[in-house]
Amino acid sequence: VQLVESGGGLVQAGGSLRLSCAASFSAFSINAMGWYRQAPGKRRELVALTTSGGGSTNYADSAKGRFTISRDNAKNTMYLQMNSLKPEDTAVYYCYADGVDIHSARVHDYWGQGTQVTVSS
Repeated sequence: VQLVESGGGLVQAGGSLRLSCAASFSAFSINAMGWYRQAPGKRRELVALTTSGGGSTNYADSAKGRFTISRDNAKNTMYLQMNSLKPEDTAVYYCYADGVDIHSARVHDYWGQGTQVTVSS
């Protein structure tokens, strides 16, 4: 499974960005996909997570009302629409996916390489 993020960048406070995560895989059934972020000197934290088909979606309190996670299963792509960005949203944002290897029936999780989001005040 490969996860490739895009869409990060520099934006002023109050602005918007949309992150994308393109997943490529074979013989793997994806369950959950989500976004995490890690600011300098801080631990990686959950931003938003959605299960297969969008049946369940969870947001960090800091993201509620401002960020929206979505999935296009036909394109194997996940998005994070971020509005009303704040300087404290500055971090490296990572795409995450977990699921089951169809051949071994083992659960695995995967991470993208990360994309930098910088919000200036």
